[in-house]
Amino acid sequence: MKGLLQVSWVQASLAWLVAAWMGFCLATMRLKVENREAAEAVWDAGGGVIVCFWHAKIALSPAAWDFQRGQEPRALISQSSDGEVIARAIGRLGIPAIRGSSTKKNHRGRLKEKGGTEAFRELLRWVKAGNCIAVTPDGPRGPARQMAEGPILIARLTRAPVLMMGLAARPAIRLNTWDRGLIPLPFARGAIVWGDAVVETGEDSQEARDRWAARLSALEDRAEALLA
Repeated sequence: MKGLLQVSWVQASLAWLVAAWMGFCLATMRLKVENREAAEAVWDAGGGVIVCFWHAKIALSPAAWDFQRGQEPRALISQSSDGEVIARAIGRLGIPAIRGSSTKKNHRGRLKEKGGTEAFRELLRWVKAGNCIAVTPDGPRGPARQMAEGPILIARLTRAPVLMMGLAARPAIRLNTWDRGLIPLPFARGAIVWGDAVVETGEDSQEARDRWAARLSALEDRAEALLA
């Protein structure tokens, strides 16, 4: 299966199927949205913005963004073969990808190079130009719900507001993946919970990552609770 995912026509076919399925599911979803005014304030103010949500809910994320009102979005997607499928699929749903892994350091304190350094520079340029980036801060390989340092570094360097959001859907399929990724079913109930925008001015630290992770997990737990 891994070998097949490296074949271009297989990637293109899967991406088309995924995008068609997700487009139908999202179009028929009955949504509850909480604290949308936090996102609206950022949309109306203009300027760059960083959006964060956990990797397991990436399939739900296009439902949250107002493409007419909000800043033009890009999503950070890994350069893996399955990342290629995801990148093509979400591109069909209106969110083109910037390819590369979340910024992490190796045991020597150096940035890992899987396209991450150039992707990081491109993300900075995109946000500073007044646009939106969507980041799954525990991707692309986890651990689930553990914050990488990349989003905090981008926020500190750009001083752009950060919008975190919790996402949920029922009924849905849970994939047998590291993040237990969620795929909604047609006519599902969905929930989006926006956090108030924050601006990160301090240095990156484990305390900051823990604080961000706790806040993002609380938003996701709230979204799940809305569907209970």
